[in-house]
Amino acid sequence: MKLLPWGIAAILLCSTLVSTQQRPVVTTITGHVAKAEKLDPNDSRAKLAVPAGFEVTTFATGLGKPRILAVAADGTVYATRRDTGDVIMLRDQHRNGRAEPPIVVARRPQMHGIALDGTKVYLATVKELFVADRMGDGTFGPLRRLIDDLPDAGQHADRTIAVGKDGMLYVSVGSTCNACDETNPENATILRIKPDGSARTVYASGLRNTIGFGFHPSTNALFGFDHGIDWLGDNDQGEELNEISEGHQYGWPYIYADHKRNPQDEPPGGLTMEQWDRMSTPPLLLHTAHSAPMQMVFYQGNQFPPQYRGDAFVALHGSWNRIPPSGYEVARVHFENGKPMRIEPFLTGFLVSLGADRWGTIGRPFGLAIAPDGSLLVGDDLNGVLYRVRASGGKS
Repeated sequence: MKLLPWGIAAILLCSTLVSTQQRPVVTTITGHVAKAEKLDPNDSRAKLAVPAGFEVTTFATGLGKPRILAVAADGTVYATRRDTGDVIMLRDQHRNGRAEPPIVVARRPQMHGIALDGTKVYLATVKELFVADRMGDGTFGPLRRLIDDLPDAGQHADRTIAVGKDGMLYVSVGSTCNACDETNPENATILRIKPDGSARTVYASGLRNTIGFGFHPSTNALFGFDHGIDWLGDNDQGEELNEISEGHQYGWPYIYADHKRNPQDEPPGGLTMEQWDRMSTPPLLLHTAHSAPMQMVFYQGNQFPPQYRGDAFVALHGSWNRIPPSGYEVARVHFENGKPMRIEPFLTGFLVSLGADRWGTIGRPFGLAIAPDGSLLVGDDLNGVLYRVRASGGKS
């Protein structure tokens, strides 16, 4: 794949009225397109790196484009593949650290979200939500459709699911656009749904595209990474880590970050920006713009050092409209007393500079899961590789 070095600059001119002078104010925003060239995973110019005391190995290859990961208590790994519309099952039958060839266990166009709950598995496409029984051999029984009218996808088709301790299903439904007035109140939300598909409600709104979310293991508070708006510049909008609470609204598309205003849009219904800002819950942390947070998991294993328990990991898929590119890594979110304090790199090295404003990548992290042995599984949907990160001893 040939690299698009940076070549496209977009300038947005937005006119607003200044109350004291009643003159239009022009806001100029410059953005870039910088797409990294696909490299072979074994390219010598790139080397994956983790903190001291950890090691990275390859668990499986040739997986196509794995997206969301889930792991059963017996160690069986599942990965959805939206492009091929299926779910694959991976097992390390020989206990040698390498998975056997994948087995397809479910098929449905644009399959993406997956969540395990005991012997049940929940699966989501753009419009549909399914449940199936997980059989003794790890395969799935027939899919039973619970919902067939989730909102249209538009720009964001990646539905994700989690099962709360309350037994309810939480489903992320992204916006149809970059920034716009949605006509369906279920877009740009997280929905809460009974396991039989009934009693569907909007749990939280104003969330552009929160693919990665989960419940803190100690407090049960729901946290999620929301994708920032594109074309607000190389350093805006930062990716937002929110504590997502029932009934709260998180600003999109009018307010973002620390009370910043999106110059492209005005709130509906005669509301002012000030009013929308007061109605919005600000993020707890911000991360580098356009790094594209995907699946997020909380660490609850015992293999990593004790200080990792209760922290979160997030896969950063990587930017396409920023110079220099951001993301292309797995980050760790430090929590203290149930609250996120800072974000730092954990698994890096996917992205390499090729010189002269050119970059290459050996992978784009997307899916994450914690295996029963406490290792961290990382799925790459560019080269179809599943990596395993383990503690190897020493300081970390």
